Amino acid sequence: MGPFRTLYLDMNSFFASVEQQLDPTIRGRPVAITAMENEKGCCVAASYEAKAFGIKTGTSVPDARRLCPGIVFLPSRHRLYVRYNLRVAAVLDRFAELERIRSVDEFQLGLSGEATTLPGARDLVTSLKAAVAAEVGACLRFSAGIGPNHLLAKIAGKLEKPDGCQWLGPENMPDRIAHLALDDLPGISRKMRARLEAAGITTMTRLCQLDPRHARAIWRSVEGERFVRALQGEHIPLLDTQRGGYGNSKVLAPEFRRPQEAYMVSRWLIEKATARLRRDGRTAARFTLQLAPMGAATIAGSIKCAPSQDTLTFMRINRGLWRAAWPKIRHMKLAMIGVNLTEVEMLSNRSGDLLRPLRPGELSRAERASKAADFINARFGAGTISLGLNQPHPGFFERG
Repeated sequence: MGPFRTLYLDMNSFFASVEQQLDPTIRGRPVAITAMENEKGCCVAASYEAKAFGIKTGTSVPDARRLCPGIVFLPSRHRLYVRYNLRVAAVLDRFAELERIRSVDEFQLGLSGEATTLPGARDLVTSLKAAVAAEVGACLRFSAGIGPNHLLAKIAGKLEKPDGCQWLGPENMPDRIAHLALDDLPGISRKMRARLEAAGITTMTRLCQLDPRHARAIWRSVEGERFVRALQGEHIPLLDTQRGGYGNSKVLAPEFRRPQEAYMVSRWLIEKATARLRRDGRTAARFTLQLAPMGAATIAGSIKCAPSQDTLTFMRINRGLWRAAWPKIRHMKLAMIGVNLTEVEMLSNRSGDLLRPLRPGELSRAERASKAADFINARFGAGTISLGLNQPHPGFFERG
C-alpha cells in the first residue's frame, strides 16, 4: 500500500475554535462568527456545537438565533485567525515538510521516510494532533487526509470530521468515495457537474474511470486531464500560478450603502490594492469597478491605461467610472462594490517613456510618492497617510 506522498490537514471549525480557545466560558457552547455586528449579517463560521443545530456558513443571524436561541455571536477577527494559522504552521513544520499553507485553515505537508507508509503516516498524524493541542491549544483540532497526491489527500481529509484521519489510494478507490456527489469534490462546480453529466459522467465511479484525454475535452482544458489523473492516484504536482490581478471587494454595511459613502469606500479599497501592487513590484494596465445595487443588476466599468502602480492614477480612473454610473445609482443603495487592477506585469519589464522622460523599469515621480506613503504607513500604522479622503470599511479581513 502506498507510497503516500501528501498529508492534508483541515482545521475543524477553525475560527470558532480559536475564539473558544481564548475564552473558556464559551467552550462546549454553540458559537457563530459573523461578518457584521448587526442582525442583518450572516454566519461566516460556526462551532460544531452550533452546526448540530443546522447552523452553517451563510446562515443569517436571525435564522441562527431561531435555530439555536442560546447561540453566542462573535465578530470575525481575521488577523487573529491568521496569527493562529502561523502558530499551527510552525508546529507542523517541525515534524514534516510544510509544502503549502493552502488557506487560513488548511495545510499541505509532504511525506517522506516511514511516513510514506500508512502506519507511519497515521503515527505522524497522532504526533501532530498532540503537538498542536499542547503548543497552540486543546480546542484546535483538525481532520487529516493521507494520499499519493494533494487531490486525494484533500478529499480524504473531508471524509471524517471532526478530528478524523482517513486515507485514499488506488487500493480503496473509487469505492471509498462512491457515495459522494460529483460536486462534492474540490474543483468541480455545479456548472462543471452539469457538463460532466451532459457527457454521461453521472457517478463518482464513472468519473474515476474516465479516460484522462476525454476529461481534457470535457473540461476544455488540460486541467481536466490533470484532475482525473490525480483522482486515479498519479502524482500530479500543483502548478505555481501567476497572479493576474490585484483587487478588493466589500459587502457594504448598512451605513455605507448610499453611493456617496460607497464611493469613499472604493477609494480606500484602491489604496489597499495599489499598496499590494507596489509591494510585489508590479504594475497594472487596466482598472475595473463593480457596483452591485440592491435588487438590481451589477454595473461594471473598465478602462485601460498605461502600466502604473500609482494610487492617484487609479483614483482618477475610479472617479470617472463613478461619474459614468452616477445617473443609474444616485437614488439606489449599493450592496457591494469592488475594484480590480489587472493586466499585471513586473515593473522591471515596463518600457521607458521618452516624453516623460522615464527609463525602462524606473518609478515615476507620482509612484515614488505612493511608495513613500507605503513606507510611512508600514512604520507608523495603516492610514497614517492617505492620498485624499477615503472611508475605511474594516470587516472580515481587517479586524483582530
